[in-house]
Amino acid sequence: MQSDNRLLDDLSRIASGAMGALQGVKGEVEQAFRARLEQALDGMELVNREEFEAVKAMAAAAREENIQAREENIRLAERIAALEAKLESK
Repeated sequence: MQSDNRLLDDLSRIASGAMGALQGVKGEVEQAFRARLEQALDGMELVNREEFEAVKAMAAAAREENIQAREENIRLAERIAALEAKLESK
């Protein structure tokens, strides 16, 4: 019975050591993966969130200005048509 306990204790120590080693390897793999990913992303010339939001706001403002310019063009075209009709009726 004593030898069974010793065998189980030895197996438990071996399993604990293996788990510790695996966790260390896991940490090293994660660190290497992150370093490689950061290196790859740095080479892609990606924009950060602040730059993206700034350009997004500029695009929205340009769209709004474009809409307002189109509406103004329509009003001016209607005004020209009315003035031309007035000239033709004289």
